[in-house]
Amino acid sequence: MTPDVMFYVAAGAAAGGLINGLAGFGTALFALGFLLTVMPPVQAVAVVVMISVISGMQGLWVVRHAIGQNPRRLARFMGPSLVGIPLGVLTLSVLDAGTLKLVIAVFLLLYGGYFSLRGVMPKFERPTPYLDMVVGLLGGILGGAASLSGALPMMWCALRPWPKAETRAVLQPFNFVVLGLTAGLLALRGAYTRETLIYLALAVPVAVVAAQIGIAIFRRLPDAVFRRLLIVMTFVSGAVLLLRELL
Repeated sequence: MTPDVMFYVAAGAAAGGLINGLAGFGTALFALGFLLTVMPPVQAVAVVVMISVISGMQGLWVVRHAIGQNPRRLARFMGPSLVGIPLGVLTLSVLDAGTLKLVIAVFLLLYGGYFSLRGVMPKFERPTPYLDMVVGLLGGILGGAASLSGALPMMWCALRPWPKAETRAVLQPFNFVVLGLTAGLLALRGAYTRETLIYLALAVPVAVVAAQIGIAIFRRLPDAVFRRLLIVMTFVSGAVLLLRELL
């Protein structure tokens, strides 16, 4: 492994780990740009998925009490997503993943840009169990079709007036389970070769340390600031996704 390759792998792991620790999602969007510079797409995705799952374990521990306090809410998102993942894989036979990513990127930009400019953010305070299930299902479909499982749950949770721990208690386990299943599928396809494991030996420790820094920042953020952060990240995620697909 050359010094240049080591730099890009470490930089991608640091960016992905930091954002995972801070917000509980977004590892792939912030890490893939670095990793795709030095490795093919399947290998880069295999590395990103694994560092997301491993670094995400720390985030799960941080919000473990919030997860235990409202397991039914999480189940409303998680259950339908497990149905949506295979449906998303099936849609690849009729839809182009690149086109779907472009559409989602534009939607993220419009949503994030609009709410970032608003002085007061809207709040959906009443329980919406059926809408939660629809968001979970669509998130699973997007995860299976375009590896974008967290996009819709992120947008939906940003509009709920939940404390930051409760918001993360939905986003973190949701992405952890979806990406964990993805890692399993990649392993069955033989994606974790000797070379990929060497990359992971460098990337995992960097991502774990970076995630700890992100978690430390998360703990200091007020609830309102965390909601605003989700909106800004929606815009940034859309911009990164759009640029990656166009370039």
